[in-house]
Amino acid sequence: MIVTATPDLVLDVLDAADPVTQRAATAKLDALKSSDADFAATMDAEVGKAKAATADQSAAQAAEAQQSGAVNGPPVRVIKAPASGEVYRKFEAFILQTFVETMLPKESEEVFGKGTAGGVWKSMLAEQLGAQLAKGKGIGIAKQLAAAQPTGPGVTEKSGS
Repeated sequence: MIVTATPDLVLDVLDAADPVTQRAATAKLDALKSSDADFAATMDAEVGKAKAATADQSAAQAAEAQQSGAVNGPPVRVIKAPASGEVYRKFEAFILQTFVETMLPKESEEVFGKGTAGGVWKSMLAEQLGAQLAKGKGIGIAKQLAAAQPTGPGVTEKSGS
């Protein structure tokens, strides 16, 4: 079977497109074809239009930022940090996953399958077991790490001074 990459790829994209969008694009291409316009000149004009639209949009965003009092551009979206206990619990789950994975049988093709797929299934099982073991009280790693961490915002521990 011979596969021609370019026409097949173009046809696959065209088949996956929305029918309304497909008809609109076909009409635009037909209009360009019938007008005998230079393709390079038409593309340069379209690129110029796109650059102008982008410049207008960035100018509008800059004006909006100045009006809102922003100093260095648009406002920054703040991502809420997870609770410190959650981070320690996830760390404990990872440690338990490693322990469980080493305890699972090495020759287990009948259970997990052969090759890479079997390794992936085994790893996924170990990950879920580790997460479930750490979900309750775990084995105490998270609790010890949380107790060793200083509490309060902005508290840093300096050693050697």
